[in-house]
Amino acid sequence: MILNHLLGIYTHPREEWECIDKKHENYVYALSHILFIALIPSLVTYYSGTQLGWSFGAGELIRLTPQSAVFVATGLYFGLVVGAICLAVMIHELANIFDAKPTYTQSLELAAYTATPLFMVGFAGLYPELWFVMSVGLVALAYSVYLLYSGTPIIMHIPEEKGFIYASSVVTCGLVLLSVLMAATVIAWGSGLGPEFLH
Repeated sequence: MILNHLLGIYTHPREEWECIDKKHENYVYALSHILFIALIPSLVTYYSGTQLGWSFGAGELIRLTPQSAVFVATGLYFGLVVGAICLAVMIHELANIFDAKPTYTQSLELAAYTATPLFMVGFAGLYPELWFVMSVGLVALAYSVYLLYSGTPIIMHIPEEKGFIYASSVVTCGLVLLSVLMAATVIAWGSGLGPEFLH
């Protein structure tokens, strides 16, 4: 039940947004989707970091110690969950500017299903080549932006013109949020919390 919208947002996104809008399960449902789907990149990060090794071009494969991989995977999991919830809060707070009156459930649904392609990029980590993961990530980012633009007018019940500007504002806020999370990661690694590599 948690993933019953997953196929739809890939095969017929507009119709799936309308289905999500009609059902409007409570916020626990959308939150459960985030909590479950965020496991994918976290578990794959642990597996690829300890078993497969990462390739950054020329040179040897880079592997993490099991303890370090657990730390990185756990940090990634909570970062993704917190990021999606923060995105939902931003969506909710921006609504007044565009004469939308969403509930927190609607805002969380929009954030959860918009972020899903980015979370699914985790599967690309099973082929841990940097160029491959980055390429898949760019495609997923583009599709997430498309989902946001197509879903905003439907979920927020506003005209498409306003929905376009609303979604553009959310994208801008999302980029700021991503920058903050990346900066926090760099600060944490610089403070001695970085991963340990196997030699």
